[in-house]
This record gives sequence, C-alpha cells and structure tokens, in this order.
Amino acid sequence: MGERQEAPGQLEQVRLFVNTIDREPGIERLADAASLGAWLTEQGLAEVDPRPTDADLRRALELREALRQTLLAHNAGKSAPADAAAVLDLAARRARIRLRFDERAAGRLEPEAKGVDAALGRILAIVHAAVSDGTWGRLKACRSHTCEWAFYDQTRNHSRAWCDMQVCGNRAKARTYRRRHAS
Repeated sequence: MGERQEAPGQLEQVRLFVNTIDREPGIERLADAASLGAWLTEQGLAEVDPRPTDADLRRALELREALRQTLLAHNAGKSAPADAAAVLDLAARRARIRLRFDERAAGRLEPEAKGVDAALGRILAIVHAAVSDGTWGRLKACRSHTCEWAFYDQTRNHSRAWCDMQVCGNRAKARTYRRRHAS
C-alpha cells in the first residue's frame, strides 16, 4: 500500500491483528493454531508460546472479524454492530480483564487469564486505551468490500475512506464514474 498505514503506539498491534488476512490475494497469516501462537508471540502479546488449540484459533478469528466490523463502522460514521460488540465482550470476559494500578496509581487494564485468552485480552486493553486517548475512531477498515484492510486515518478531518487512494480509492471512483455515464 502506498499511503502511510501505521497506527500510533500499541494501537498498531490491533491494526496488524486485523490485517492478518489480506483478502484480495487471499493470504491468511493465521491459517492454523500454530501460526496464531507464532504471531501472538512475535507481536509480544503472549509472554511464552501459548500453545493455541483449534478452539483458540476460532475465537481469535472471530475477535479479528468483530474488530474489522467495528473499523468498518468507524469508516461509515456508525456505531459498531451489536454482534461485534458481543464478541468483544465475550473475549474480555474470557481474558478476565482487570484494572491494575502501579506505584504512581496509574491504572491500566490487564488480563488475568493465561495463554491465548490473555493475548486477546491484551489486544482489547489496547483498544480501551485508544478509546480513552481518542485514537480509536481513526482506526478504520477500507470501504472496498474486496479489501477491508485496516488503516489509520491521519487526515485532519477524519475523512479517509480507503486504505490506498491509488488502488481502492481509484477503483471506487472509476466504478462510480462508469455507473453515472452508463445511461
């Protein structure tokens, strides 16, 4: 992608998680439980090899798609679908996320669960921090239904709609032009 995509700070891990599938060429980075474990460890979300099961993989993919639905809603200026919010809630419960304070009384969310549930809980804790600092709404998914790549909208007025104007943006504009001039 030609345009800058990265989200600030730890929010980048959420963007990368959503982008573990590249829909246009059909590349799935989380094709099996072992690849999920490797990805979570590589990203520093799992402290040790979490040894995921197939059920862990299903839950992780369900969480990824719920996050994508939320990012698509950000792009449309809408609220997240209720079923996506329910998946996020369930993942937070499974992670047993708790508020913890450090010696300076600064609070942060941490999962009490172990393994994959803890790693997915860390992703949700990053989402919560991004909501708090105002960056969450700028993380979006491309409007192109064949793409839906997650990107960070750095425009001043939060108006970016596509992951890359040169690719998805131009395709959308060309389709609109053809429809208008077809009759």
